Amino acid sequence: MSRREKFRVLPHKSGDWAVKREGADRASSIHDQKEDAIERAKELAKDAPLGQIIIHKKDGTIQTEHTYRKDPEKYPG
Repeated sequence: MSRREKFRVLPHKSGDWAVKREGADRASSIHDQKEDAIERAKELAKDAPLGQIIIHKKDGTIQTEHTYRKDPEKYPG
């Protein structure tokens, strides 16, 4: 089974938004608008056999997550 590829949408030091593959040293792309960064992260995650995007707020905390392809098992509660 393939490992899930995670892409994060993060605030960039320049004030823009970065899309970064988890484990990478550098951002895959930098965007002026958060919405543009989210769209790029979605494209990358959907192209992966198992993809996930993790969207952060400006303060660095996690806002939301989305998985693509096979979702993880659902647990009651």
